[in-house]
Amino acid sequence: MTEDSLALAAIRKKLIGKTLNYQEIFAVMDAISHERLSPILTTYFAASGYSKGFSNEEMFYLTKAMIETGEKLQFKGIVADKHSIGGVPGTRTTLIVIPIVAAAGFRIPKSSSRAITTPGGTADDMEVLAPVTFSKEEIYHIVNKTNACIVWGGSVDIAPADDELIKVEEPLLFESFDKILVSIMAKKVAFGSNHIVIDLPYGKYVKVHNKSDAQTLKNKFLFLAKKFNVTLEVYLHNTIQPVGRGIGPLLETKDALQVLEQKPDRPIDLEEKGITLAGLLLDMCLRDSNKKLRDRIKSEFGGGKNWARYILASGHALKKLKEIIKAQGGNSDIISEELIPGTYSFSVKSERGGTVNVIDSHNVTIIAKILGAPTQKRSGLYLHKKSGELVKPGNVTVTLYSETRKNLNEAIDSLNNFPILKYN
Repeated sequence: MTEDSLALAAIRKKLIGKTLNYQEIFAVMDAISHERLSPILTTYFAASGYSKGFSNEEMFYLTKAMIETGEKLQFKGIVADKHSIGGVPGTRTTLIVIPIVAAAGFRIPKSSSRAITTPGGTADDMEVLAPVTFSKEEIYHIVNKTNACIVWGGSVDIAPADDELIKVEEPLLFESFDKILVSIMAKKVAFGSNHIVIDLPYGKYVKVHNKSDAQTLKNKFLFLAKKFNVTLEVYLHNTIQPVGRGIGPLLETKDALQVLEQKPDRPIDLEEKGITLAGLLLDMCLRDSNKKLRDRIKSEFGGGKNWARYILASGHALKKLKEIIKAQGGNSDIISEELIPGTYSFSVKSERGGTVNVIDSHNVTIIAKILGAPTQKRSGLYLHKKSGELVKPGNVTVTLYSETRKNLNEAIDSLNNFPILKYN
């Protein structure tokens, strides 16, 4: 049986709920990564994973096959990384965490994805500041120069089968939990990461709806980490709303820059989330660092979180991001005030008073996509009011931005069907 025939047989087998072995899974991943499988057949395989799920061993085989059918990068020593499973728009912590960890002296090459279920992926957001498409050799050069990079993984053929699967999942705004695990771990391991923090939010309006499912995902992450001999921690937390206020590539990037610049009106929730994740990652890296460094950080800061806070407040993180932007060919002199959203805008005003108790992240995503995000990088929305905040009659609660009048009008017309805020 040829490899392609084996791949077809494996898809049929999985569609009826049977378990696949490594040879079968490798055949499917190889056919997808080399574009020998049609989009329809790729969709069938993605759907089979969504409806039937994969065993732990199958997930290991999928991850391994994704890695083996693409390029791999290798770095010496501690290689840090942070990844969120996504699903929460307006939570762009990566642009804060990466420069903090790199400024601390640890290597942290970040392979990022385009948006799948949100109005902007990390690669989409970083592209506001600098190019994200580089060759393997160029990435090595950037990382050697700055200790970090924030690039699009698809440009270097890292786990290419995953990028093809994303293409068929994106229109329906879904990813199976098992596919999320495999996608993240394949790209982390292929990129050479060995110290990883996974940000795993759960809540009614995000990808994972309850703590039980989140705990199951956490256990599966730990299973794969052990299989690939990497150090991994999962930050599991309940999430009721975006931690930032901007939604869409430019507005999310502006939020992150305001935090790095320590602006008085910066989104504090986003800052605290970034510090928490960076602190966890620094603590992981410190445990495998030399005793002299461990003792110094313990003496001066007590731990990774306070160290992260110092790096941010002192301006070292902002300086490091500017180094990364410059190394990636962007304008390192850019400041948050220069990031201007779409020309066409509309202010949503409250008809009555009350207190915001819900930000519907799912509806936020729908409206932001109608506005044009992430393809139109300056399109999106800004949350003037968030959960727990008081609203008076006539207050502006949300501002919509778009690069086209048509998209803006469609989004305005859709607000009744997809309300963003709910309040008492």
